[in-house]
Amino acid sequence: MNAGRPVILIVDDTPDNIMLLASLLKAKYDTKVATNGATALRILCTGGVDLVLLDVMMPDMDGLEVCRRIVGEPGTADVPVLLLTAKSRPEDEALGLAAGAVDYITRPISPPILLARVATHLALRTARRDLALRNAELEALLASRGGATCDEGAGEPM
Repeated sequence: MNAGRPVILIVDDTPDNIMLLASLLKAKYDTKVATNGATALRILCTGGVDLVLLDVMMPDMDGLEVCRRIVGEPGTADVPVLLLTAKSRPEDEALGLAAGAVDYITRPISPPILLARVATHLALRTARRDLALRNAELEALLASRGGATCDEGAGEPM
């Protein structure tokens, strides 16, 4: 994540939705805004985004396609995507999660729930990155000691 406050990218084609989300997030997070999928993908390519709040129903490229593209790119695959939508049927949620979203939030949005889920997914992202770093450090340490692993002695009597 960024050295300062986490950055949330809000992607929605409705200005009122953007203003509501930005006002809910401003106390703890910095925000960037995109009003369509193509702009969102350009912003993500520049880096520095820690989480995406993505509207499902948008013209041109819908949120599901944007989500697929985000998780399909190596440079953005680790950025959590939370889908926001008025679609509340279980099959809609299943489609969103199958597209790669980490969460699915229906409108109208409950501010405490939105903030809790954003915080949770940012914490999970930090934990995954820390774990990957620790794993790389351990692998480097093992390599420097001749590459011995726990599996090499498996099956031998003690």
